[in-house]
Amino acid sequence: MPPKDESATASTPASQPLPNAINFDPSTHPPSHNDTSSCPFCHITTIYPPYPPLSPSPAHTLSPSLTSPNPSTFLILSTPLLIAFLDIMPLSPGHLLLCPRAHRPKLTDVTPAESAELGKYLRILSSAVSRATGIKDWNVVQNNGAAAAQVVPHCHFHIIPRPELRDKRNERFTSTMFGRGQRDELDDEEGERLAGEIREKVKEVVGEDDEENERAAKL
Repeated sequence: MPPKDESATASTPASQPLPNAINFDPSTHPPSHNDTSSCPFCHITTIYPPYPPLSPSPAHTLSPSLTSPNPSTFLILSTPLLIAFLDIMPLSPGHLLLCPRAHRPKLTDVTPAESAELGKYLRILSSAVSRATGIKDWNVVQNNGAAAAQVVPHCHFHIIPRPELRDKRNERFTSTMFGRGQRDELDDEEGERLAGEIREKVKEVVGEDDEENERAAKL
């Protein structure tokens, strides 16, 4: 496991304001570990630059094929500190991953600013996925280390919609949640469509939050 990047931690104090739709600054990329060439999530962060959630990048800059020859990436969110994308072996429709842009092997390696923004966007993405899929229940899962079933050694959260028990999609979920059964690859056409729908819902949720903050500021 790469050593913790103390310089990155020191350069991102807890008091640093988090980006939002108003003060979004794509130049605030956090520094990351040097030896990340084999990390698939780090590869994704080098391909897709940050963009304001209220103004997604043009479609051609979000193309899933940009990560070729690696698997396609269906981008959901890209901020200066975080990135989110669909799981290419989903447990259910809308299953996505949220992680720091910088290479942080475990949750204990993330900086205070990254941790705060992870908490902020876990709620936003949960709401966006629920709205886009129509599935009202979901799991948030985060594993640390091989013994805890972490496959990619780059800290990440799973947001996994849970279809109702009567929904046939739930049968697949329950059989694969803990490694049982077969997980199928995400279809490219379905992934691109679903990612676009979730991005629109992210925009919707962030816009509602900004409006609420503006109303609160006027009180």
